[in-house]
Amino acid sequence: MLRRVAGESTGQTEGQVPVPNSVSALWRSGRLLVGLLVMVSALAVAAPTTAQTSLASIDDYPDVVDARVSTTAERARLIIDLTGPTEFAIATLRDPDRIAIDVKAFETKILAPADVAGDGIIKSFDVSMAERGRARTLLELNVPAQVQQAYMLDAVADQPARLVVDFILDTPENFTSRAAADLAASLANQGAPPPTPPTDPGTHGTVPEGRPLVVLDPGHGGIDNGASAPNGVHEKNITLTFALQLQKVLVDSGRFDVALTREDDTYLTLNERVDLARRNRANLFISLHADSFQDTAIRGASVYTRDENATDILDKVLADGENRYDIVAGFAVPQSPPEVMDILVDLMRREMRKSSFLAAEALIHQLEPSVAMRRFPLRQADFFVLQAPDVPSLLVELGFLSNGGDIANLQQSEWRDRVVDALARGVADYFDKLQAEMVAE
Repeated sequence: MLRRVAGESTGQTEGQVPVPNSVSALWRSGRLLVGLLVMVSALAVAAPTTAQTSLASIDDYPDVVDARVSTTAERARLIIDLTGPTEFAIATLRDPDRIAIDVKAFETKILAPADVAGDGIIKSFDVSMAERGRARTLLELNVPAQVQQAYMLDAVADQPARLVVDFILDTPENFTSRAAADLAASLANQGAPPPTPPTDPGTHGTVPEGRPLVVLDPGHGGIDNGASAPNGVHEKNITLTFALQLQKVLVDSGRFDVALTREDDTYLTLNERVDLARRNRANLFISLHADSFQDTAIRGASVYTRDENATDILDKVLADGENRYDIVAGFAVPQSPPEVMDILVDLMRREMRKSSFLAAEALIHQLEPSVAMRRFPLRQADFFVLQAPDVPSLLVELGFLSNGGDIANLQQSEWRDRVVDALARGVADYFDKLQAEMVAE
């Protein structure tokens, strides 16, 4: 039985979480047949409460050691590597359209920044010392843009301290208004933009009336230890620790209901895990694992979606007694002819695969600046837990218990914080994309 965390109960039966209000029903079903329902949402940067690092004097400021920008037509990212955490400020500038990111820094060791990777929002960028103790990264824009989220990562393992800033498109009117407001704030702050609070994980989007349900599946449990490290650490314990922490971060964001397939050292079959997600009409299913491999050099995180060539579990679902009306409930009246039902089932199956791929991309996009990833982090496999025909499903390999570096990271709280926060941001990104697609349709 799943226990939902966050959201108000509206009645509950055995084996099923409470069903929230009508907007949650949109999250459950609207993604399947685009155009049936439309949800309008405006992206906004939340007002976070995370405190920033306090730096006593310029001598305590870190150095800027690297900066890089990647962009597409719809979004862009700036990553600044530093020798330690610092405070930052962001300002929008006009004539020409630019965004400035200032960080408290002793000096910059960048001789010439690399070219922008890709084509899209960002035209070019430069990094220089604006004045003693303040390094400025100035991004020239091709189109109006706004900051979606900005956050500082502390150094951990082989990853340096980083400032990560994500950008999305903006309207000319909003951009002009923001530039005027930032100019006024800068003048009031003696010519420098005031410090910008970092965006907390998962909070950069709007809060829907009915929160989507995310089901987290800590791999293994009970008599099934999963993989084991040479020091005796079991996969089942690592995945549960990550799942409990990720549940808290997602719930604290105020945007999601979250349930776990297991909350303790309990054994569940693979079929039971999938059934729990399906019975409770989950909007996203994430199975967490930390495997092992014969080659001890293999390390890093990765995200799996279902193999396109895998045997379709839909045949098994139908053979086990579920009919097409059960699977596409809410999309067709019982009198629909068989040929219409076949079309709806096929559309649903395609949408689930598409949604799973979008979710995997979103998680990887947030994991990449935070932790070491495998060379090709987006992968496909015929994992049973990915085969629900009506729930977008992912499997996240956190690392490998056969690699010494990954073993150390998986047991380090600072590294776990980075991964959990990145996954929470990825989940938020995924649902933002769903909203955007509904609006576009």
